[in-house]
Formats: sequence, structure tokens, C-alpha cells
Amino acid sequence: MTMWNPDPAQVRRPAYLSLAEQIARAIADGRLANGARLPPHRKMADGLGLSVQTVSRAYEQLIRRGLVTGEVGRGSFVRTMRREPEPPYLPERLGEVIDLSILKPVCEPMHHDRLKEALTWLGQDLPASSALSFRPNMVFPRHRTAGAEWLRSLGLEASAQNITPTNGATSAMTVALMSVAPPGATVATEAVGHHTLLPLARYLGFTLEGLPIDADGLIPEALADACGRGGIRAVFLQPSVINPTATLMSQTRREAIVEIARRHDLAIIENDVLGPLIADRPPPVAALAPERTLHVTSFTKITVPGLRIGYLSAPDRYAAAVANRHLVSNWMATPMVAEIASKWVRDGTAMELVDWQRAALRTRQKAAAEMLAGLSYLAHPEGLHLWLELPEGRSEESFVAQARLHNVAIAPGASFRITQDAWRPAVRISVGSTTEGELRAGLGVIAQLLQGEDEHLLLAI
Repeated sequence: MTMWNPDPAQVRRPAYLSLAEQIARAIADGRLANGARLPPHRKMADGLGLSVQTVSRAYEQLIRRGLVTGEVGRGSFVRTMRREPEPPYLPERLGEVIDLSILKPVCEPMHHDRLKEALTWLGQDLPASSALSFRPNMVFPRHRTAGAEWLRSLGLEASAQNITPTNGATSAMTVALMSVAPPGATVATEAVGHHTLLPLARYLGFTLEGLPIDADGLIPEALADACGRGGIRAVFLQPSVINPTATLMSQTRREAIVEIARRHDLAIIENDVLGPLIADRPPPVAALAPERTLHVTSFTKITVPGLRIGYLSAPDRYAAAVANRHLVSNWMATPMVAEIASKWVRDGTAMELVDWQRAALRTRQKAAAEMLAGLSYLAHPEGLHLWLELPEGRSEESFVAQARLHNVAIAPGASFRITQDAWRPAVRISVGSTTEGELRAGLGVIAQLLQGEDEHLLLAI
């Protein structure tokens, strides 16, 4: 069989992205089979009249998309037999495990009662359009208005016509990315980011570029450098504590990123699902750059998990794309859940539950500070989780396994790793997913494990 080679005449600027796309198409249509070895960087560069650095960047893009694997000393190989990513959290609760792996708000019997009351109200006052209509424009005008009222209470002015109710933040994120990042595009994001971004990039065909962060979030100079290299179409941000490292980005940093986005005409996707919980947060990025920011919020993590509804607000330039992508991927949000959300926005229940959750999380974070006294970790007093970097020499995989052996589930930090740069092993620990007693017990186990030596588990066969 003749070895496939890229066509130099089809290489366009930016060359690394054009080359990566040629190889990706060859993999997709079977001209490059699973396990095929790609030419060494220098040989490929010489054959195409490109620099070795350009070919290296193309191969890196393919590795990020899961199409190629790089093996030190052996080369780069096609990998079409993809392994599905495992979630960082337990998909379901198992036995007596203290589950600190899943990001979940504090819940009491009161939350169950509130939702039951809302369902009773819905049974008595359900509008016919929500029960019988297939057409979103017959169902959602008043829900969009409620969404605009909710966003206004968070410091964001948005036209009701530009708001799309979605079945939570994951749906909104997916639609937003589909709207601004066509296949082959590159989206920049934090080096430690949302755990669904990597598989989403692979499924939707865009490239994800993880950029360096510091204690204030994404570093503007890193974004500017990436834009200068070409190919960046959008930046995905989690500026208000929902990011794994629990960082609250300052207003100065938000303004710096907005300035770069305007200079390079980037779309901004802002995942702001915890924003309402954070009393001292700066204005949303969408309020600073309303002309280019797609803003994502939801009620799931700030009121009650069963209220799976949110809002995707988009500027005029993306509104039609968002509407179309949402129609083909979701058709519309669940009308009866949207009815409850709209009622709770208007009668004050939503904000009342947010205020309750904020107070509960302050209590949980204080409990965490007591149990982890003397240990260094990152958290926000009103956040849902904490980020615990492991001591030098400790294996993340081994530490997570040891905790699980002691019936404590935690999320491995590598699940949130977007870049292949130098990595400090860490774990994400939820403070809202259990009772306070279980949280204290679980954190006690973690603190005790950190005081001991790293042990690899031996499995009996």
C-alpha cells in the first residue's frame, strides 16, 4: 500500500492548522489507518517546505484532538481507536462511600419540599402551551423575559430575544461552542479547565489550546501570544470560582482579557454558573464585552439539582447561530421545568435559595479549613469545592486510589488538565455533595493520608 503524504499545494495559513486538518481528513476517510506511523517531524517539514516547529505544532494539535499519539523515541502514530474519557466523579453513589468527587450544592429536606410545592403549583396552573406545543416560539417568550430579569439581578443586561433557555449549563456550553468554533477552529481556555471540554473538542472537531494560569486566572499575555500565532477563534472562560482551582478573576484581569478579545476579534464563552453565589464578584465578562460574549448560567448548582434549566445569552452577531444549533441539538429546553424556573425568578424563590446556599457553603468551607488546618489548598469561602495540590513526589493516581480504599471518593486533578505542560498532581474535593458530618469524616481521612508515605496499591489476583 502506498504511504499517504500531505499535499503541499493545500497548505494554507496558518500552516500548522492546515496541515493538521489534512492529516485529520486522511484519518477520517481511511487513507491513514489506525496505528500508521506519521513521518518524523523533520522529514515531514522538508517534504512540505515548512519549519520543524510548524510540523510539531500540527502534530500537537492532532494529539490534543485524540487522533494521534506521540511516543518518545518511537514517533507519532495514528490513533483512531479512541478510549472514551472517564468522568472525574462517581457516576452513582456506591454503598458507604463518602462522595466528595461530584460538584453538587448543599441540599436539605427543605429543597425537596420546595420542589414538591412547585410541582403541585405546576399541576394546577400548567399553561397549555407548555404541555402541548412543539414550537419553541409558542412556549418560551415569557421564559426568556424571566431570564432577562434573572440576568439583570446578576448585573448583566441582555435582550430577552437573545436569551435561549437550555437544559442546564452543559447544553448551553455545547451550543455556544458549536456556534463560535466550526470544525478546524481553535478555542483557547485555561490550562486547568472544564473536564468536558476535551471530549467536546474531539466530538465537535475543534482544537483546544490550554493556556497558562496564575492566582488570578487565565494570563492575558499567554492569550495574546496564542492569538499572535494565529488560528484562535474563541476563548472559553470560567472566571467566577467554577474553575477547578476555585479562582475568582479580578475585574482588572477580566478587562485585560476583553481588550485582547476585541483586538483579535475573539468570541468569549463565559461559564458563570456559580456567579450568583459569589457576593464579591466583579461584573460578568459579558457585562464588559456584551458584543462578543456568550454567557452561560443555570440553576442546578445554586438552587436545587433537579431544576435542570439555564440561560444562554448571546450577542446579536451569534444569536441566529445559537438558535439554530440549539434547535438541531436539543430542539428546546423542557417547558415544564422552565415554568418552575420562571416562577421562582419572579416570586423571589430562586434568589432566596441562592442566599441560603451561599450561607451553607460558608459553613462548609469553614469546616474544611478546620479539618485541613496546616495544609495548603485553594478555595473560595462561597465555593462548591477546594483544590488540593499534593506534596512533591506524591502520585495523584495512587492518592485517589488510597482515598477510595478508605471509602472516600475524590476527583483526580488530571481530569481537568487541558495542556500537556508541566503538571503538579492535585485533587478536587467537593464540599457540598454530602452531609457536614460526612464531609468532616472524609476530609479527616484525606488529611491523615497526606501525613503518611505514598503507597501504591497491590492487587491480589
